[in-house]
Amino acid sequence: MENELINEGGFKYIEKGEGKPIIILHGLMGGLSNFEGVTSYFPPKGYKVLIPELPLYSMPMLKTTVKNFAKYLKKFIDYKELEDVILLGNSLGGHIGLLHTKLYPSKVKALVITGSSGLYESAMGDGYPKRGDYEFIKKKAQDVFYDPEVATKEIVDEVFATVNDRVKLVKTLAIAKSAIRHNMAQDLPSMQTPTCIIWGKDDTVTPPDVAELFDELLPNSDLFWLDKCGHAPMMEHPDQFNTILDDWLTKNNF
Repeated sequence: MENELINEGGFKYIEKGEGKPIIILHGLMGGLSNFEGVTSYFPPKGYKVLIPELPLYSMPMLKTTVKNFAKYLKKFIDYKELEDVILLGNSLGGHIGLLHTKLYPSKVKALVITGSSGLYESAMGDGYPKRGDYEFIKKKAQDVFYDPEVATKEIVDEVFATVNDRVKLVKTLAIAKSAIRHNMAQDLPSMQTPTCIIWGKDDTVTPPDVAELFDELLPNSDLFWLDKCGHAPMMEHPDQFNTILDDWLTKNNF
């Protein structure tokens, strides 16, 4: 998927298909390829799937916040002249989608969150990160999934490279702190946007009670569970994830 990256207008993004726009928002340690299942499934069904590369490590330090990523998303939507977008975010991406929807509700037709931050997450864990300790990083990466085999060497190498890059590490910690500070519990009850919540029953980063709280606080939400599934359902169970999302979009005529 990397070679399909479009670079224009100050944005880097993947775009596939024509039709109703689905914008995918990746997480803090998540690459664009994490959504390969979604990217191949929905274009034949009449959707244009876009995955912007979020400027997690290129924004100035003081601007490296969830709010500025939400504003960046607004600029991307304006640049692409999109209306009635469906936002789909995992982990930090879900948080950015939620905040963008709160700030610019007229642009968003529907919201899909999976393993989202915004209420509570134990993303950094104990003693994280230990620079230079490959086995420690490998274990941390595996803990994100129910099945540790999903954490391929490629994924572990990417995380390892990030935490051993001083600038990226500092920004990673800054983003994590911004996410924790920017708790959305007070905002959610006034957000009327239809929201699909898809969650792994074995998520240890954003545990199941986080999904239940999202569902309780959001006035127009539907909650779906995936068994034997951790923090990234679209990676661990892509077929089930796509079926749930497709059914929800169809039922609501999105």
